Amino acid sequence: MKNIQTIFIKTVSCFFILLFVYASVSKLLDFENFQVQIAQSPLLSAYAGGISYAVIIVELIIVLLLTFPSRRLIGLYLSTALMSAFTIYIFLILNYSDFVPCSCGGILEKMGWTEHLIFNILCVVIGGLSVLIMGRANHKTHRKTALILGISNILSCILVIVLFFKSEYIIKQENNFTRRFLMHPILKVKSMDLENHSFYFAGAKNEELYLANRSLPQNLLAVDSLLKKAVNTKIDLELSKYPFKKIEIKVKDHHYYIYDGNVPIILKGKLCNTQNKVISSNDAFFDQLEIIDSNKIAIRTLSSQTRNLTLGTILINHNGKNQVTLHPDLLEKQLDGFFDSDGYLSSDPIRPTVNYIYSYRNQFLVMNHSMQLIHRWRTIDTTKIAQIKVTSLSNGKSKMSKPALKVNGHAIVYRGLLFNPAQLRGRHESLIRWKESKVIDIYNTESQEYIGSMYIDNIKNNTMSDFRITDEHLYAIIGNQLVQYKLTQSLKKHFKNGEAENRVSE
Repeated sequence: MKNIQTIFIKTVSCFFILLFVYASVSKLLDFENFQVQIAQSPLLSAYAGGISYAVIIVELIIVLLLTFPSRRLIGLYLSTALMSAFTIYIFLILNYSDFVPCSCGGILEKMGWTEHLIFNILCVVIGGLSVLIMGRANHKTHRKTALILGISNILSCILVIVLFFKSEYIIKQENNFTRRFLMHPILKVKSMDLENHSFYFAGAKNEELYLANRSLPQNLLAVDSLLKKAVNTKIDLELSKYPFKKIEIKVKDHHYYIYDGNVPIILKGKLCNTQNKVISSNDAFFDQLEIIDSNKIAIRTLSSQTRNLTLGTILINHNGKNQVTLHPDLLEKQLDGFFDSDGYLSSDPIRPTVNYIYSYRNQFLVMNHSMQLIHRWRTIDTTKIAQIKVTSLSNGKSKMSKPALKVNGHAIVYRGLLFNPAQLRGRHESLIRWKESKVIDIYNTESQEYIGSMYIDNIKNNTMSDFRITDEHLYAIIGNQLVQYKLTQSLKKHFKNGEAENRVSE
């Protein structure tokens, strides 16, 4: 009987030695990939740097302890506790995670997560039995051995649970610039060829898309949801009457809007009609515009008093006496009030909110349709102060004296989610993957919760230039391709309905 117990203990010890040697060496040989996998874990994302080293070190220490007979009992205690930690980790992944990440390497990478869980449970069982048997063989009381075994396993499980809750909070609320990529949030469906690379999204109505063309600025292309039917409309414009320099078109509901901020003119027409009329003339110069509703337009302009970028609204009145209201306190000056406040204005087509995301700092604003501030949230990047250097010229103007560190792209908002084309690579991200795709970070605009990120792959070395979200699809313009992606439930479940939170920040 004693020989059988000795053989069992030695067999279990050898098993754990082989397991941990194989696992640790596999991780070391592909350490960068292992760190990326840890960074994608919904439990350990915030601690990927430290944990990636700690797991390997602990596994190798256990191997050393199991190798020496005098330290074998401690090694078995630690082996069982570590396998208990891995077991609770997989249980949380399978039951409380928004997605299932990649496995942790070695032979376990060949297993499914359910098989992985069963394997770990068996390891805990044989590890626990070997501890009890060896403890009794070393003349230790059964109660003391069981108590130490129980406490060590419970503590290892508690550690993993604590890491789970703390990591979730850090990633979603106090991120240290570690991205977590959603599991298949979009699936490519189809694509269609466009004539050139000059198209951009003017808007969408239900699942019908409207594309404008910078090379042919009077044209508006309507594309159906199947990407099979495309109808081009040439809008009538009196170009001799209005000295437009850079025409832009936006579509909202059943109307299109034509504007050029260099010329303080806004025209409006019905989608089925090439004729249009002026709805705003000489009310304000602006460089960005967002349609809030049929009577209100949000703008970004340059304050004539402070020379700072300023957000405002134009209220369209039927009598022609439009009202312009500026909100100089919304955009916060850091350095010069112009370059440091640069960013992108967007409005949610479903919910009554307007958003502004800064280009050079990790912040975005959420406002109601009256342009009252609701929230001032941060993105996961750590750039709080705009990294720009501005030089004043003799003519009174300013310019950037060196390239600025751009943080955020032209973000759009849909159903309470902010979709931000990121400009900076996060921690533990693959450089190759970063170069081969565009990363979009997704935030809940009500709770400042970082939802996750997703990749939009390049096509023929062309990166995504513009995109739009609908209830069912993401549409992207990549080079001369219009690409349709189907939204999966892992993303759609975060959508909000049409009712928005109206609480205004102090």
